[in-house]
Amino acid sequence: MLKNISKLLTGNMLKILCDMGHGDELVIADANFPAENMGQRVIHCPGMDGSQFLQALLPLFPLDSYTEKPVALMDLTDGDKAKGMPEPVIWAAYERLLIAAGENPDFDLMERYAFYERAKKAYVVVQTGEERQYGNLLLVKGVVK
Repeated sequence: MLKNISKLLTGNMLKILCDMGHGDELVIADANFPAENMGQRVIHCPGMDGSQFLQALLPLFPLDSYTEKPVALMDLTDGDKAKGMPEPVIWAAYERLLIAAGENPDFDLMERYAFYERAKKAYVVVQTGEERQYGNLLLVKGVVK
């Protein structure tokens, strides 16, 4: 047991986070994300949603201050936009958590397939049990100051 570290972060997850370097990327994927086809490393966390994982992660994971937008979301498809789909509620949850952690939630909205291509290069994809649509979030790791 360790003190002051969320029990949601397993030893394997902590090792991966520790092994990541400046500029490496982590994807928090929702339950519908094709993680096994995308990730170089995939960790399954089906017992938590994306918000729970982000909340556990942020105290340990510095965002890259050298990247203009170190936080990216998968944008709605043109078809969903044409149907008038509102902004996904998960985005507001992610924004609140980032603000509470003292981070700038200036999201880079990425087209679906561009997000997939970037996810293929990510250091790790963490597939959560998130069922809210468009719950995919990409974070660029920064340096500890």
